[in-house]
Amino acid sequence: MQTNLADFIKNSQEGQEAEVILRKCVHCGFCTATCPTYQLLGNELDGPRGRIYLIKQVLEGKAATATTQSHLDRCLTCRNCESTCPSGVQYGRLIDIGRKVVDDQVGRSVRQRIVRTTLKEVLPRKWLFKPAMKLGQFVRPALPKVLKHKIPLRQLSGTWPSATHPRKMLLLEGCVQPTMSPNTNAATARVLDAVGVELVIAKKAGCCGAIRYHMNDQRGGLDDMRKNIDAWWPYVDGSAGVTVEALVMNASGCGATVKEYGHLLQHDPHYANKAAHISALTKDISEILPDFETALEKKLLGKIAKRVSYHPPCTLQHGQQIRGKVENILRSAGVDVQLCADSHLCCGSAGTYSVLQPALSYQLRDNKLKHLHAHTPDIIVTGNIGCMTHLQSGTDTPVRHWIELLDLALQPR
Repeated sequence: MQTNLADFIKNSQEGQEAEVILRKCVHCGFCTATCPTYQLLGNELDGPRGRIYLIKQVLEGKAATATTQSHLDRCLTCRNCESTCPSGVQYGRLIDIGRKVVDDQVGRSVRQRIVRTTLKEVLPRKWLFKPAMKLGQFVRPALPKVLKHKIPLRQLSGTWPSATHPRKMLLLEGCVQPTMSPNTNAATARVLDAVGVELVIAKKAGCCGAIRYHMNDQRGGLDDMRKNIDAWWPYVDGSAGVTVEALVMNASGCGATVKEYGHLLQHDPHYANKAAHISALTKDISEILPDFETALEKKLLGKIAKRVSYHPPCTLQHGQQIRGKVENILRSAGVDVQLCADSHLCCGSAGTYSVLQPALSYQLRDNKLKHLHAHTPDIIVTGNIGCMTHLQSGTDTPVRHWIELLDLALQPR
């Protein structure tokens, strides 16, 4: 695709990156076949190819409009199109660049600014989010259905293992997961403890940066990333008294972001090298456990009799390009696990998307649940807190992180 970027952006780092991405696109349209919003709406401008044209026009100097903004807003950033694209177009990076330029030109209504500011200021701050969620859980029975969907029932976290092991790994605790699904982190620690790995947490680490960055507060998102690197680095260089061999992620949305720290901070002279090292250390829990397959198989085989449907999060299969690992881990433990039809499609959660685009989000959720229920599962498992909460809002079938299933089977009977 030939480009002629406008003066306001062509010599910037964002402009240079956008131009490289745009020039890879060959207009083939393969991406539209796997785009969830195009499948729902049938509008070329609500598919990747159409959105690429819109971004290209704006970067070449055409004034953005509210219509341009709405088409970009409806994108889930699921990155399914990246998995489909034969030319390797990095659409996820392009949509971030395009949205920022469009928002700067078009602005937002007062209502939109209030909602977006609340999301990006409350969700990443545990000290604000935790009491707000606990209050919501307390009054949940009296809330209207639309709000109940956003507030999971209160859960217990279980016990964090007390044993120490020579092998140590670091876990990102996360900003919303400890409150919305407190057992997930503890279950991860218990499963790793069972195979001789001690999981540690850097208490000063916070939000991975995805929430702010993808809501066009890119400066705030990068600051979150720098704070995490500062919190983790003593565990990487050993100055904290322990040295970790990996940074473990059990929320695939966070994992996809942390793996991109090296790219996002490549021009920061103070953080570029550290960010690249952090990204290289980062592994989803599904990348860690295959190294312990034999030990796990002996402990788990035949202990999980439930019928399981698995939803692979977009941030795992498209963002991190990890496919098949979770299913293989579960099957090696004797689990009857099934992928649903259209397993490559998004469930509609997509970070803050379910709040900002509820109609499309719930339509995608219901489509996903229909396919997941086709296997009449006893339990639905996934690998991201957003997917868990969103899917659970539409079904009475329990929805859990898959690591909790392994943890349950490890418990003494």
